[in-house]
Amino acid sequence: MSTPSRHLSLTQQLVLPVVGLVLAAVLANVGFSAWLAARRSAEATRVAQQQVADALRASRVSLSAAVLDALHRLTGSHFLIWEESTCRIGLSTLPPETLETLQGDAVATAIRAGSGTFAGHRYRLGTVRSEGVRPETVLILTPERSFVARTFDAVWPVLAVAAATLAVLVPLGLRTTGRLAARITAVERHVARIAEGEFGHTLVASHEAPAGSDEISRLMDGVNHMSLQLEQLRGSLVAGERQRLLGQLAAGFAHELRNAVTGARLAIDLHRRRCPAGVGSGPPDDSLTVAARQLDILEEEVRGLLALAKAPAQQKQPPEPICVDRLLAEVRDLTAPRCDHAGVRMHCDLPTNLSLIGRHDALRAALVNLALNGIDAAGRSGDVWLSAARTGSQTILAVDDSGAGPPASVRDSMHEPFVTSKPEGIGLGLSVARAVAEEHGGVLAWERTGGRTRFAISLPAQTLETGGL
Repeated sequence: MSTPSRHLSLTQQLVLPVVGLVLAAVLANVGFSAWLAARRSAEATRVAQQQVADALRASRVSLSAAVLDALHRLTGSHFLIWEESTCRIGLSTLPPETLETLQGDAVATAIRAGSGTFAGHRYRLGTVRSEGVRPETVLILTPERSFVARTFDAVWPVLAVAAATLAVLVPLGLRTTGRLAARITAVERHVARIAEGEFGHTLVASHEAPAGSDEISRLMDGVNHMSLQLEQLRGSLVAGERQRLLGQLAAGFAHELRNAVTGARLAIDLHRRRCPAGVGSGPPDDSLTVAARQLDILEEEVRGLLALAKAPAQQKQPPEPICVDRLLAEVRDLTAPRCDHAGVRMHCDLPTNLSLIGRHDALRAALVNLALNGIDAAGRSGDVWLSAARTGSQTILAVDDSGAGPPASVRDSMHEPFVTSKPEGIGLGLSVARAVAEEHGGVLAWERTGGRTRFAISLPAQTLETGGL
């Protein structure tokens, strides 16, 4: 079974290469400096020994202990007179304890090797033949400790600068890359939420990098815009699918209700012909008239469902001039029986002397739905007002009621199909009214003002025609 590969974080991917490059540069610089210092130290030692050797060769002074001590103090090297024939040590500037442990064989071996260790001290050896009164072989012993010290003196400034650079660069790099990684991680998580279907959320740019200031901020702006666009598209798809299903349901309901209404109306007309008014001695009975009006209301609701179920291009009724006064009077007459039954007073502000171009039956069905909702909201002893007015380039067809207004739980979605606060309602009345308003290029809106709840259909200038009909 294969194990999953380990992935480095973004911070590690940014910091590790930078720190690695700095370390490599520092080590290379230190190595080069050490090599250069070693070469210079060795060259300086060689030159010093060569100068001493040249001086000894050219000197005609006999090498005494005083002369050797003077040379030791001047150069820092030790001097030893070596008798090659007998491998014995003559005069020397070495400490006595070192001379006691020094053997001729060890000196001969060190001469051949060019360096040696005497009494725990490492020396570089140089040999010179003096040309004085008595020619002698002189060994020049240069302590290697001074060589190491010179090398360290050459290297430590580079090491100090490298350490200071790392001490500043690493925390700064970690802080900078940490901020970038945190912002990129936030974008990654936001994109993951979008991939899971959580649209509509937005990321807020940090105060250190305001919106649009760099590539990551612009990426955040693009992701936020994509999230909002996807939320709008999802809402449009859901609304379109709901509207399609609503149209199918509305068409089915309207077909069944129209058949029922037609049968009931035929039965009432047949009863009226068989039992004409005024026959018999009993009091007049207007129950059939009330029943006929209720059927008229039901027929208006059926028309509204049909308007909701069909696209504007499929509507059989063409746009025509409409007298607003007659339209409001018809709505008032159709809803009068419901007002009487519910104990609601209906007020109709006429005349308005307004007219417009539209589909008469569809607008009447929309206003009937709004009026019925207003009657239910006003309750017994309440009031409902039907009115129309011209405001700028808009004609407003309004229904006001004295009720408390829609509950807060449905205010944002009450125009959607099947959303209602009434236990016996099905939530199609406002959907019908909004569909009719949008079909005419207008909008349906509501507001609370002066203790009233107003639902108004606003129709734009494209549907208006001045003057009475």
